[in-house]
Amino acid sequence: MVNPTSSASPSLWRRRVIDPIKTQLTQGITADKIALTIAIGVACGIFPFLGFTTLLCFVVAWVLRLNQPIIHLVNQLLWPVHLPLIPLFVRAGELIYGAQPMGFKPHMLHQLVEDLRHDPIDFIDRFGRIGLYALTAWAISAPILIAVLYVLLRPFLRTVTAVVKQPPSVKTSET
Repeated sequence: MVNPTSSASPSLWRRRVIDPIKTQLTQGITADKIALTIAIGVACGIFPFLGFTTLLCFVVAWVLRLNQPIIHLVNQLLWPVHLPLIPLFVRAGELIYGAQPMGFKPHMLHQLVEDLRHDPIDFIDRFGRIGLYALTAWAISAPILIAVLYVLLRPFLRTVTAVVKQPPSVKTSET
C-alpha cells in the first residue's frame, strides 16, 4: 500500500523558502553570498519606514550584486515583525538622543499615515523627529545585525551546500 504522505505535495515553506535557496546553491551561488543576502535582507526588511523595504531591498541587492529573489523572499517573510519593530526603533532612538519619550504607540501608525496623506508638510514638522529617532536606531543596529546573522548563517549554509551538491550515490548510505 502506498503511503499517502509520501505523494503529498511539499509544504508551502519548503516550496517557497527551502527549495529556492537549495536551487540557488546548486546554480553556482556560494553559501557565503546567500548568507550575506539573507543577512542584508533581514536588515533591509526591518527598515523602520512603511513602504520602503521592497525598494531598499531591490537597490541594495542591485548595488551589491546580491540575489534578488532571496532578498525579496526574506523581506516578505519579515512583514509580521516589521510593524512591531518600528516603535522599538523609535524608543531606542529616543534613548540614543536622550530625548523625552514621545509616547509613540503602535496604534499611532494609523494616525501617522492619515496625517501624511492630509498634509505632508505638517506631517514632517510634527513627526520628523520620530523618523530621525527610528532611522538612527536602525542605522546603528543594522550593521551589527548583518554581521551576526552572516557569521551564524555561513557555516549552516556551507553544510547545506555540501549536502546538496553531493552526488546521489554519496547522499544515501543504503545501497
